[in-house]
Amino acid sequence: QLPPDLFFGTTIATCVLVLKKSKPDNTILFIDASAEFTRQGNKNRLTADHQESILEAFSKRDDVPYFAKLVDHEVIADNGYNIAVSSYVEAEDTSVAVDIRTLNAEIARIVVSQSTLRAKIDAIVADLGGES
Repeated sequence: QLPPDLFFGTTIATCVLVLKKSKPDNTILFIDASAEFTRQGNKNRLTADHQESILEAFSKRDDVPYFAKLVDHEVIADNGYNIAVSSYVEAEDTSVAVDIRTLNAEIARIVVSQSTLRAKIDAIVADLGGES
């Protein structure tokens, strides 16, 4: 079982390397568990569910989209022996598609509304100031 505060007090991304000589092949498993935590106060904690998903990926040694990638040693060599997880495990695209026409129409509506409100405010200020 992993301790819930394995990297207590760290402010940078951390990594755990598990070295095993007795593997049947020459592949390396990269697991991006950067989203596997629960925020508790000012600390990130690994819950039992998070630990289970990490250990399951480790045990199965299968590719899991956006989470785990099994990489041949030759690929890593070709990549200059870069072992950054982000080089092998693709991050999930969570961006929201925006319809630019709808957005432009909303901006135009806001500009018209702002102009109308500005004219009303100017009229109220002029009335309060006794100007005509």
